[in-house]
Amino acid sequence: MARAKRGRKQKSQPSKPISNIKERLLQKRKAKEARNKLISLIIICSIVGIAIAIPLGLLSNNLKLALAVAVGLPCLVFSYFYPRPALWVFLIYMCFAGTITYWIGGGNALFQLAKDAFYLPALVALIQECRRQRKRIIVNSNLKLTFFLLVAATLMTLFFVNGLQQVALPHCDSLSDYDVYLRAPDGSLILNPETGIVILTPCKKGIPLLQGILGMKVFIGYIPLIFCAYYLIEDKKQLVFLGRLLVVLAIVCCSLGIIQFLMLKVGICDGTRAAVAGELFRATTEAKCLVGGSLLYSPSQAQIRLPGTFVSPWHWAWFLIANSFITFSVAFSDRSLFWRTAGLGGLALVFINAVICGQRIALALVPVCVFISLILTGQIANLKRFIPIATLLGLILTTVAFINPAIVQERVDSFVDRWNTAPPHEFIIKQMKFAVNNQKGILGRGLGKATNSTRVFGDTALVETYHPKLLYETGYPGLIAFMIFTTNIVIVTFKSYRSVKTPSIRSFGSGFWVFIFIISFFPYWYPLDTDPVAVYYWFFTGVLLKLPKIEQEEANKNLEGDIPAKSRRSRKVIRRIA
Repeated sequence: MARAKRGRKQKSQPSKPISNIKERLLQKRKAKEARNKLISLIIICSIVGIAIAIPLGLLSNNLKLALAVAVGLPCLVFSYFYPRPALWVFLIYMCFAGTITYWIGGGNALFQLAKDAFYLPALVALIQECRRQRKRIIVNSNLKLTFFLLVAATLMTLFFVNGLQQVALPHCDSLSDYDVYLRAPDGSLILNPETGIVILTPCKKGIPLLQGILGMKVFIGYIPLIFCAYYLIEDKKQLVFLGRLLVVLAIVCCSLGIIQFLMLKVGICDGTRAAVAGELFRATTEAKCLVGGSLLYSPSQAQIRLPGTFVSPWHWAWFLIANSFITFSVAFSDRSLFWRTAGLGGLALVFINAVICGQRIALALVPVCVFISLILTGQIANLKRFIPIATLLGLILTTVAFINPAIVQERVDSFVDRWNTAPPHEFIIKQMKFAVNNQKGILGRGLGKATNSTRVFGDTALVETYHPKLLYETGYPGLIAFMIFTTNIVIVTFKSYRSVKTPSIRSFGSGFWVFIFIISFFPYWYPLDTDPVAVYYWFFTGVLLKLPKIEQEEANKNLEGDIPAKSRRSRKVIRRIA
């Protein structure tokens, strides 16, 4: 009787199913409320944006400006209230910003900067969230000292060089025609060509302070992506999603790049065929084709520079170089056969585009970066995975080269001729000498003074390698502080990913770390001023710093998943004993 009563009593207590139903209903209710909030927010922001854009467009007679306002305002609000989805949109938009800028925005710089409409509000929202929850803003204490050292050196140049130029120097337009004629393009002191005596005082062109602020944004503006990535990638699932998303973007963009090349080759797009004289050797936005911006295609002169989906061939080349690391990481690290194959396909497309795009640096660095990644990540020792991938990739590239031998030979000859004409090491030395000889005080000539994107606020010098550019703008303190900071990043991220024991997580980390290691000390041209490297570098740093916590979270999940099974086994044992 007692047993029967206990049995009936146990059966009449459906507390667990009811609690599960309540939890599900609560989750559905929360999801519905969040969805309604998002829809309401989009509708309100769109109405306000249109209400502002219509009179603005009528007054300024600029439809594109009105369109930018109508779209930009909802993006800003959305990014603030939904910072994590905004960061994913930021990564996606960056790959197509060049196409949107020139095919929709007509070259308007607002569309090129539109990606920051997702990044900056999301950054502010995440900082506020971390302050409320008392989480760290500087996500790794080992980076704190070197980061503040870099910020201090940058602010010194901004205030004591750009600021003094703004306040103390007369404007060049106020001088006589004779003075302006004799003055150097950068406004520095020059000698009278007849007497050899200094006859002029320095003057300013444009707005040096605004040029410095924009130069500072280009220089260190994306460093907070370390913080954003750290709090965006919360577990292994999101880490894997990041790799897969970037591979999909690489496949889409590289496929569009191949279609762009074929359209030029068959004559659907003219490119620069009809250009004359020097225009046959210069990329221009007027020759754009299908996607992207400025393009050069003069087959009569064996000249080709494709922009892909980006604003220029230079940006496209660095997109290909960066994705040689990303597709490699997914091809060797993802646990899904489908996504490993997708990574391999993306890597093959990157190789093909490196050949046909006409950018010598992509042709040279993509295979070198893959080879270095094989060595430094240790994947070359993983024969079970390395040999099939290497064989399949070799077959794909051999087939492409066999179908288009003339193109491959042309690209190789162009690379060899360029190397013989201007060897990279001599070019780097020449650039460094230029920066040293043009030093004007210990803090450099001012932020933005050698950054192309700041020329709207003043004249800029052409410095085509990154470290001489930093020396020219910020002097020795800025260059040294930056090198200390990036060296520290290499060391700290190496320790972070090497502390991870889970093979799949560690494999992802090794691929990203090799990218950071190479870009940190790369002396040729200026990748850290160029999308997407300027984004991927700091973003992957945050991901690498998060890897130990991701592994810990996975261990906790696995432990929690084991508890119910153990408790069920223990209950069975108790029943048998009873």
